[in-house]
Amino acid sequence: MPKTLNKSRGFTLIELLLAVAMAGMLIAGIAGLMGQVTRVQAATEERNALTRDARFAMQRMVQAVRRTRRLLLPFPDNPGTAWPEHIREQTLPASPPIAPSVFASAVLAVTQDETVDLDGDGVPDADNDGDGLFDEDPYGDWINDTAAGIYQIDDDGDGQFDETVAGQYWDDDEDGGAADEDPVNDVDDDGDGKIDEDWFMDMNGDGQPGVAGFDDDGDSLIDEGSSWDDDEDGTSDEDSLEPVVFYLEGNQLIERTPVPWDETGVGGVTGRDFLKSPLADNVTLFRVERVTTISGDLLVDLTLELTAASTESVRLNTRVRVGGAL
Repeated sequence: MPKTLNKSRGFTLIELLLAVAMAGMLIAGIAGLMGQVTRVQAATEERNALTRDARFAMQRMVQAVRRTRRLLLPFPDNPGTAWPEHIREQTLPASPPIAPSVFASAVLAVTQDETVDLDGDGVPDADNDGDGLFDEDPYGDWINDTAAGIYQIDDDGDGQFDETVAGQYWDDDEDGGAADEDPVNDVDDDGDGKIDEDWFMDMNGDGQPGVAGFDDDGDSLIDEGSSWDDDEDGTSDEDSLEPVVFYLEGNQLIERTPVPWDETGVGGVTGRDFLKSPLADNVTLFRVERVTTISGDLLVDLTLELTAASTESVRLNTRVRVGGAL
C-alpha cells in the first residue's frame, strides 16, 4: 500500500508568540482608544455641567437686575477713595485688593422684584405697609437691619463690612464718615460721586412730611403729620428697602433673598431676615461693573467664570439694563 503523507501540522511556538503579541497590541490599542473616548466624554460632561451651572446663576442675576427699580451695589465711583467702587471683581485664589482697600470682594445688590409674594398673602413682599407703594417711606437705616449699608456685605469695597463710627448704623453708604448726609434731591450733597444714597428719616430733608408744600397722598391736606412721614399717610418709617444680594462665600456664588417672616426668631421682621441659596460652585471669577451710558441708561456688566478640578473652565459675560423688564 502506498503511504499517504499528512500535510496538516500545528502552530510553532514562534507563531503562537507572535499571535499573542499581536492580539495584545490590538487589545492595548482598543483599550487606549476607549480610554481616550471616556476622557473626552467625561470632559464634555464636565464642561456641560459647568455651562449649565454658570447659565443658571447668570440667569438669576440678569432676572433680578431686569426686574428691579434700584441698583444698590456696586455704587457709582467715589472720587474720595483710591479704588474703583463702580467695579467689583473677585477671583479665586484671592485676588489682591487695590490699596488702601484690604480685600477684593464682588457683590451685586438690587431691590426686590415688586411682584414677589413669598408668603402668599396677596401683598408683594417689597410693600411692607401694604399701601400699593414701594420704598416710599424707609427708615433712616433704609434696610432696617441695624447695620451700616447692607448687613454682612462690603458695600463700599474697602474690604470691611458693617463698620460704623460710634455705632452709627444709619451710615447707609458705609463710607465711615457722616450719616444721613445725602437727602433725596438728585444732588450729590456729600460730594462722593453718589446721589441720594444716604438719606435721613425725612428722605428729602425739607423738614416736612412728604414733599413740602404738596398734597402727597391726595387727601386735600398739605404737610400734615411728622416730617419723617415721607408718604404723608399718617405713619412713618414703615417701608424699608429689601435687597437681593449676590456675592461669594468661598468659591460658591450665593443669592440672598429677603423674606417677609421672622427668619431670625427675634420677634419681628427686619432687614436681617433672609434666605441664602447657592447658585454655582467652582467660581474662579465674579465681576460686576456699574455702567451709565451717554443717554443716561443704567447698565450692569456681569462676568462669571467657573473652573473644575481638571482646569476645564467656562466664562460667561453679559450686559443688562436696570429695570429693563419693567
